Amino acid sequence: MRPDWSALPVRHALPELSAALDEYGTAVLTAPPGTGKTTLVPLALAGLVGDLPVRPFVMAEPRRVIVAEPRRMAVRAAARRMAWLLGSEVGGPVGFAVRGERRAGPETVVEVVTTGVLLRRLQRDPELGGVDVVLLDECHERHLDADTALAFLLDVRSALRPDLRIVAASATADAAPLAALLGQDGPPAPVVRAEGVAHPVTPVWAPAPATVAPPHGLRVDPAFLAHVAAVVRRALAEHEGDVLCFLPGVGEIARVAAHPLGDVEVLQVHGQAPARVQETVLSPGTRRRVVLATSVAESSLTVPGVRIVVDSGLAREPRTDHARGLGSLTTVRLSRASATQRAGRAGREAPGVVYRCWSPVEHERLPEHSAPEIALADLTGFALQAACWGDPSASGLALLDPPPAAAMEAARRTLHALGALDSPGGRVTPRGREMAGVGVHPRLARALLDVGPEAAEVVALLSERLPGDAGDDLVAFWRAVRRGGDGFAARWRQEARRLARDAGRASPSGMGDDAVAGLVVALAYPERVARRRGGSYLMASGTAAELPSGSRLGSAPWLAVAVADRPAGSAAARVRQAVVIDEETARLAAAPLYDRAEEVVWRVPPGERRGDVSARRVERLGAVELSSVPLPDADVRPALLSGLRAEGLSILRWTPEAVALRERLAFCHRALGEPWPAVDDDALLDAVDLWLEPELSRARRRADLERLDVAGSLGRLVPWSARLDETAPERIEVPSGSRIRIDYSGERPVLAVKLQELFGWDEAPRIAGVAPVVHLLSPAGRPAAVTDDLASFWRGDGYRSVRAELRGRYPRHPWPEDPLSATATRRTNPRR
Repeated sequence: MRPDWSALPVRHALPELSAALDEYGTAVLTAPPGTGKTTLVPLALAGLVGDLPVRPFVMAEPRRVIVAEPRRMAVRAAARRMAWLLGSEVGGPVGFAVRGERRAGPETVVEVVTTGVLLRRLQRDPELGGVDVVLLDECHERHLDADTALAFLLDVRSALRPDLRIVAASATADAAPLAALLGQDGPPAPVVRAEGVAHPVTPVWAPAPATVAPPHGLRVDPAFLAHVAAVVRRALAEHEGDVLCFLPGVGEIARVAAHPLGDVEVLQVHGQAPARVQETVLSPGTRRRVVLATSVAESSLTVPGVRIVVDSGLAREPRTDHARGLGSLTTVRLSRASATQRAGRAGREAPGVVYRCWSPVEHERLPEHSAPEIALADLTGFALQAACWGDPSASGLALLDPPPAAAMEAARRTLHALGALDSPGGRVTPRGREMAGVGVHPRLARALLDVGPEAAEVVALLSERLPGDAGDDLVAFWRAVRRGGDGFAARWRQEARRLARDAGRASPSGMGDDAVAGLVVALAYPERVARRRGGSYLMASGTAAELPSGSRLGSAPWLAVAVADRPAGSAAARVRQAVVIDEETARLAAAPLYDRAEEVVWRVPPGERRGDVSARRVERLGAVELSSVPLPDADVRPALLSGLRAEGLSILRWTPEAVALRERLAFCHRALGEPWPAVDDDALLDAVDLWLEPELSRARRRADLERLDVAGSLGRLVPWSARLDETAPERIEVPSGSRIRIDYSGERPVLAVKLQELFGWDEAPRIAGVAPVVHLLSPAGRPAAVTDDLASFWRGDGYRSVRAELRGRYPRHPWPEDPLSATATRRTNPRR
């Protein structure tokens, strides 16, 4: 039965869109979900719906339209929907193409493709011969492939095909940045707005209990998932219609599905879901349904029957550790824009309700928009696309957001190491173009081209995100998939066949599964070749890696790590999938990382604080040590200096004599300046050649440094050492005849002496022009008074106060009324 075109609101925007494209060649189409922008607009632009008011373009017939979608599920769904609208089958006027599968024929006028497929077509045929219009759907989602495809298309239109029409379609109203981009150097492109049927969606706030832990890395508190399941049951009881529940990932979907949800059909929708499940979701159900979905269901086609949305408020975003070469997904709070998108799914067909598993206060704290993928993802594939396009730096591409400089630099270094670029910032090589044509990550393409068709099954496995229950033994999972009959296994077989065709005609090597998998993973990720070190592994990148507890791989001396991430706050990577390899495979795959060198360094062993000289001839694969032999005659002096700088002068043995000499020299430098030398740590380290030779030249290890005569060495700083005794004497003679040591550890010299030994002395001698601070001690040697003006102390209240306090306690010591006329003594009064 032919559909009623008037039921699709986008119909009313078609004349304006047609006119905009006819006049300007580009346009932004904003249309709420459910208006028909993904299905009716391409058919109308292609001239397949004759009774709609679309102005003819000034171009040769027939008009061919490409629709680019960010996800394979959306591609198949859109093609099926358009074919149904025309009363035909997919492969007729409407076809589709995803990686490894194409259903299109001579009659195909509208072809729906993934943005990845579109990029590869553009690289092969930049002019897009025979294509009249390209509609990029879901531009608001800011997928990296979509951003790249739009930049390439604008280049094509500017330089090669001014007649090519480009429509950027978005489900959000914020069209100004897109319009400015499409306008390039001229005025912004026209923005055509299609108004949808505004079915109201009522929000219900359903925050989790305060005891629920927030998400951390990939972990979501099971108590929170139990709460989401309870909200689904509540929603089913309170409202009519099917439920669409948004969750961050496949694992969370499975855990919520394991909770009792009532007498309903439960469907699990995600990027790895079998095609039959995707088809079932997009068809009306025979009984009430609960659809548990990731963000793949945020936009694109309508899920019929949905009147209720339950939103967990969580999403997954990529994170890339460029320094360690590790990528992962992390769980984050969604943006307000995404929350609006999700809520809108409840109101596509009728008024609906959205249960949000957070509070209104939390909602106000959400970011306005999600970060674009270009700001977060591994850019190796993007950098290869840009290099093949002729712009290795991507600086000339029309992008809404430029790629981060550090991420692009890391990506270009990787491509150079893979042989795809002639230098880290240079041009693409023929091998790089071949890698780009494979349609998988450049690392996996390198392994496929190096190993040949035998690698196809492993590369196909690694080109998908593996199920959460895959385990860490990649070979064991590979064998399980071979035996499997589920949707994942079917897609894997199809992709493996495609890759085997693209791998060339390399002769079979007769390697077993373990050898093939190990070589493929090691070639794709040479910096993740890892050697056992104690209870964990060290990867060639220098990052420690840990297997799950009880792993069967734990006793292997070598691993090739296929998938790893680094949990937040952890210095070590967590191995997700790996293969056991031998040292020969490691050396072969990571050959560019091989180094053989003489190493003379100050080395601190793992887990220790004290270092020592290490003089060895070492073989390495990156950070992984293969072998070492001692170098007995090496020049270790630079290593000793490095140790002194790293650990400080505390390595040396500072005797009391050495400390006292250093303090005297420091006082002279403070009081008189040059030529008296500074003796702080930095100054002594800078002048080590002057004062620590020849002792340093004779030392070979830490123990030799600890035995050095530091006091004797410091004397070399002042060849005029006789003047030191005159300028800052070690001791001075007091009136009693005693020679008292001066303490130079403070800002000013300190003379600490018994009070009776200073009778008759109204002024202490200045030291380098500085009056010393006198600590007057009791007969027991305890401080009684402090002064730098002896005359005032004797004549004022100071002495009288001390005399009144102490003479009864020490009656055998003299306490004259006039200390300036008394004879200084270090003796006591004779007994009577």
